[in-house]
Amino acid sequence: MEAYLLDWANLLVRWVHLIAGIAWIGASFYFVMLDNSLKPPKKAEDAQRGVFGELWAVHGGGFYCSQKFLIGPKGEPLSNDLHWSKWEAYSTWLSGMAMLAVIYWVGASSYLIDNNVMALSPAAAVAISIAFLIVGWVIYDMLCRNMIGKDSQLAAIVFVLVMVANYALHQVFSARGAYIHVGAMLGTMMAANVFFHIIPGQRRMVDQIRNGQAVDTMPGIIGKQRSVHNTYFTLPVLFIMISNHYPMTYANKHGWLVLAVLMLAGVLIRQFFVLRHRGQVKWWLPAAGVALIGLLIVLMAPKAVDASGDKVSFATVRQVLDQRCVSCHADKPTHEGFAQAPKGVMLETPEQIAQHAPKMAETIASGYMPLANLTEMTDSEREAIAVWFAQGARTAD
Repeated sequence: MEAYLLDWANLLVRWVHLIAGIAWIGASFYFVMLDNSLKPPKKAEDAQRGVFGELWAVHGGGFYCSQKFLIGPKGEPLSNDLHWSKWEAYSTWLSGMAMLAVIYWVGASSYLIDNNVMALSPAAAVAISIAFLIVGWVIYDMLCRNMIGKDSQLAAIVFVLVMVANYALHQVFSARGAYIHVGAMLGTMMAANVFFHIIPGQRRMVDQIRNGQAVDTMPGIIGKQRSVHNTYFTLPVLFIMISNHYPMTYANKHGWLVLAVLMLAGVLIRQFFVLRHRGQVKWWLPAAGVALIGLLIVLMAPKAVDASGDKVSFATVRQVLDQRCVSCHADKPTHEGFAQAPKGVMLETPEQIAQHAPKMAETIASGYMPLANLTEMTDSEREAIAVWFAQGARTAD
């Protein structure tokens, strides 16, 4: 019953996380586009009112005119009816942390720990997980505080910081656990930027405007810096969110480098759209991103398996699966923590084995399955399944 309820918790929290993430990313993308698309106001009276820039748009059968005031309107009160973009960020982070807890903390033995990487107790793994997120934010925040106005240098240092963290995590957790923690680190930075800097800074500016005080522009500068970081973090985080469905990435023996290249590709593609909103079309940016992905596809292609040797019998394959896989991939799993077969994949009958043979051969050859090699599948057993598949995956000897 416990595993069954955890599955429901996983499903519902994941659903909430997806909805909240769409709202946050949609708002973020829209405001980045808006900010980079502003034109000087056409009416002199608008400029006198303090309008910095404006954008006319058509959508949903109507016309909109968005205007930006850097330090509020001049000669008129600031509206009391202000929309604050914050709960999208907070709900995304909270639901993401709930997912991290349900999947990777409760299921640390299965999803977070890989004894072939580092032997950890579940409690130690969870403690490292929490400490990593906190320390990652603290280091990032200190860098940002001390490098205001040095955006290019800061961006390079932050990228190096993320890559160092990426490599370090792969020396501690399972490959899948490492990937998700890179995403959790970036997501924590993004939400903390909103909570600790963007919203408080905006509140100070609002209070100063309403109290008739001179407006300090520094909170706006800081908020802009953090918002820019958030938009570049977005595509890498989105990739990491879906990566657990594609073990060919994180299960690769150079998984940390695969993630680094894909993250860089995401940043380059995002930069193209940011510049395009400013009227600068630089096609080399998405071309470079696509080229990096294409290079990965070529370099990561599985090597051909020599099927010319002795025939591997189905009986041999089934013995390996019964010993190493069926405790989870069964109608009624016996492995602790599983109420049903992962992704509905069952390997109990010849028909089921034949149905899932391509994916089974791929995930076993990559080392991803069994999870964290909990059942201690040997290299010779992996090779036997690969050769059996290459020989036609027959289920009758």
